[in-house]
Amino acid sequence: MTILDSKGRLFGKLSLLDLGAALIMLAVIFGIFVYPGASGSVAQINSATKPVEMDLVIRGLSVRDPEVFMRQLSTVKKTGVIIRNEPHGEVGIKKIEPLKRLVVVPQPDGSVKALPDPRPLEESYSADFILTLADDAQVVDGEVVLGGQKVKIGTVLELDSPIYNFRGSVIEVRVLNN
Repeated sequence: MTILDSKGRLFGKLSLLDLGAALIMLAVIFGIFVYPGASGSVAQINSATKPVEMDLVIRGLSVRDPEVFMRQLSTVKKTGVIIRNEPHGEVGIKKIEPLKRLVVVPQPDGSVKALPDPRPLEESYSADFILTLADDAQVVDGEVVLGGQKVKIGTVLELDSPIYNFRGSVIEVRVLNN
């Protein structure tokens, strides 16, 4: 009796293709159940939380009266935050800093100057400000993790409450040493 016959079967009973398929299935099962590797998300790491502050820049927020809106926002101490379409919960509002709206005006000598925007009507319905948020977050390898999501410069946070919903871009993240 030969080891391999003319049809590619071992000892006339087991096909080499069937044997190869069985070995691949065993390797897949081993890879899934026996050796899963490093699984889990950053959110599942049990590390101590630290206080953090995040500065967001909000540009061109359309509101009826920007000054009144910013005063209302400064009296509210907490706001809901959504990070990458995942609700995080509430974070504290620490500070609101209005930004001046400037336009670049060329001068006769070829230089440019930044001057206040002369369009009062367009500016009266638009708010530009820096919003400082504060919360406790996990710090993993120097990265701030808030609500299971990494928050870095450039991350877009969505602020949500019963009276507003708008987005701002993170321009600074500070880990406090409290």
